[in-house]
Parts: sequence; C-alpha cells; structure tokens
Amino acid sequence: MTVMQTTPADTARTTPADICSAPPRRHPRPDGQDHYTISEVVAIAGLTAHTLRWYERIGLMPHVDRSHTGQRRYSNRDLDWLDFVTKLRLTGMPVADMVRYAELVREGESTYGERRDLLESTRQDVLNRIAELRDTLAVLDRKISFYAMEGTTR
Repeated sequence: MTVMQTTPADTARTTPADICSAPPRRHPRPDGQDHYTISEVVAIAGLTAHTLRWYERIGLMPHVDRSHTGQRRYSNRDLDWLDFVTKLRLTGMPVADMVRYAELVREGESTYGERRDLLESTRQDVLNRIAELRDTLAVLDRKISFYAMEGTTR
C-alpha cells in the first residue's frame, strides 16, 4: 500500500476522489503491470535514487512495495504521489510540513480539514511569492527598457 489511496476522478461518484495532482498524467504502464524499479522511477520522476530513499526514511514514502529479493517496486500511485510531493517542494513547503501532510493522509478522511488548512497556508505563501516575483519582473522590465532606449540614442 502507498501513502495516497487515490482513484481517478469518476463523475458518477457522490464523493470526490482525493487525487494527487490534476490532471492525472498518463502512466508508462497500466495498473496491475506497474512495478517500477528505483532506476525507472529516477528516469520518470526526475528525482535521484538518494532522494527516493530519503523520502522513504522520513515518512514521505513509507510503504513502498518490495520484491521477494527486497528490491523496491513502485506503483502508478507512487508515481502520482511523487508528482504531488514534487509540486509541494516547488511551493517552498517545508519538508516537515510535507511529512505532516503525508501522516494526515495516512490517518484518513477525518483529517481533511487539517490537510486543507495546511494546503491553504501553502497556497497563500505561493501567492505572496508570485507577487514578489511580479514586482521583481517589473523592475527588470524597466531596466531592460532603459538600456534598450539608451542603446538606440548613442
């Protein structure tokens, strides 16, 4: 079993699915044939093997399946979870908060409110960073315009 118990969105369902990222991406292999080695996941997810092992140690990927020889076997759900975790990293969310989120997911539906609060806080941080980047972009645009005008008058 993996951290996220997800299913594809189904419009016939009365309860929405907790999907990892939207839209769900196409997997290299269909469900049931989705046994990826760590080197395959490295190539697919763009993470290092060291990072994948670290995620497992700190609790972001606590239930990676193993072969009879002990080799890690990742599933499509694991790929979806890694895609989501990668997005969380891009937001600047602290690793401790990511681990807390993973713990809440494992605790079940009763933690939806706390998960939402954590994501809303992260969303606000992202919006603040976007505003800062827009201000920075405006400064760069003014400087570029200045140098473009100065370059044509000399």
